This record gives sequence, C-alpha cells and structure tokens, in this order.
Amino acid sequence: MPNVDIAAIRDVKSLKGSLPPEEWDARVDLAACYRLVRANGWNMNIFNHASMRVPGDPDFFLIKAHALLWDEVTASNLVKVYMHKELDEKSFVNRLGFVLHSAILRARRDVNAIVHIHEEACVAISTTKDGILPLTQDGVFLYDQVAYHEYSGLTDDAEERSAIIDNLGDKAAMLMRNHGSVTVGEKMSEAYSRTQRLVKASQIQLQLMASGAELVIPSEEVCRHTARQFMEHNRGRGLDDWPAALRELDRIDDSYRN
Repeated sequence: MPNVDIAAIRDVKSLKGSLPPEEWDARVDLAACYRLVRANGWNMNIFNHASMRVPGDPDFFLIKAHALLWDEVTASNLVKVYMHKELDEKSFVNRLGFVLHSAILRARRDVNAIVHIHEEACVAISTTKDGILPLTQDGVFLYDQVAYHEYSGLTDDAEERSAIIDNLGDKAAMLMRNHGSVTVGEKMSEAYSRTQRLVKASQIQLQLMASGAELVIPSEEVCRHTARQFMEHNRGRGLDDWPAALRELDRIDDSYRN
C-alpha cells in the first residue's frame, strides 16, 4: 500500500460521544487487545490482526488499518468494514485479514471477537503432528477446543474462506498449520484469554519437547473434567483477568481509549 499518509489514518478525531455506547465500548476493547498483544510481543510489526463485530450492526466488523503498528491503534482509528461484499481496496484494510475475519464472523453468529497472531511458539506447535497437548493446566483448559487448518497458501480466496469455516467448526481456537493461531469468543475478553492460554501452553510445550524428558499427560477423563470445570468457573464468575489487563495497560499508556 504505497504512499499511505500514516498521520491521516492514525491521528483521527475522537469518535467518543458520536457513536452508540455499545459500539464505543467494543472499539475500546478491540484497541486494548491490539495494545496488549503488542506489549506481549506476540504480533509481527504491522501484520496479524484482531477484530470485533459491531454491536447492533452485526454485518459490520472493526479491524485496524493495515499500515498502522499495533501500538498506534486507538478506539477511534479502527476501520468499520461490511463483511458481505468484497473488500474496498481504498479502505486501508488488509485483504488477507478481511477474508479470514469475515469468513468466521459470517459463519459463526456466536462469535463477536477474533484474534489472529503469528506468535513463535504457536507457529512452531502448529507444525507438529500432534499439535497442542494437554501438558499444562492452560493446555487442559483448551482440551478439545483447538481445531487445525492445513496450510495451503495465503488466505485470499473463496476456497480458503470455506476451508477456514469448515476446519474451525464450533471450536474456540484453531492452529493454522505452518502459519499461526486464531482464537474466538463472544467477547474480546474470551478471545484474548484463549490467546493467552494457547500461547503459554505452546511455549511450555516447546520447552518440554526440547528437554527430552519423559512427559506426563493427564488422562482423557481428567482433561474433559477439568475443561468442564473451567467453563463453569468462568460462566459463574466471569473473566476477571480482562479488567485487570486493562488496568495494567492504563498504567502504561491509556491512549488506546482515544
């Protein structure tokens, strides 16, 4: 995307007060996700992407302008995109990101938030035959919730869109073989929390694989029981770590709220 005026797409006038409160809150959560992923070092420069369905306007979603760094994203400079038409190339949105996010949001009406990253450990584990294993509590929490998508090139056509939908199914996360990860949720708190757990489980699994030690894997019965416990725990209490993450982010830089 040559000759992009970065300042023009980054330093926009605040939209706070001019949008429905639900959309503004979604924008703040999505901008926070971009900043948190960047703070953790999980993204690649301007690449990778997260999105949220627009509350009250479900055929539209929010995503960052492709040319912006993740720590330049704010609630107001997110781009609102219609998901049922081919991408307007003047929208400043990455086409590959549009294909991936629009495919999932069109097929999964239960999903309102998506995070796609190329974190190194997740990419490495995606290339292994067995994929993510329930070696740690984070891995067990994701038991039977991680799908797999075989690598077939860039995500830029209708066939790839169909394959993404078929492979994700009703799962909460997906490792895209030789590529990266996708997590989804009804809220950004869920999608981001699943990304955290997938990254941590992948990082520890790589360390264990490198150690050469004999590994102890909980039984299928224990894994299923623990995964159910975790779902019930979150359903009753909510995800307390999301507001805590926002407080931590606010201490560093609260400009994402602009």
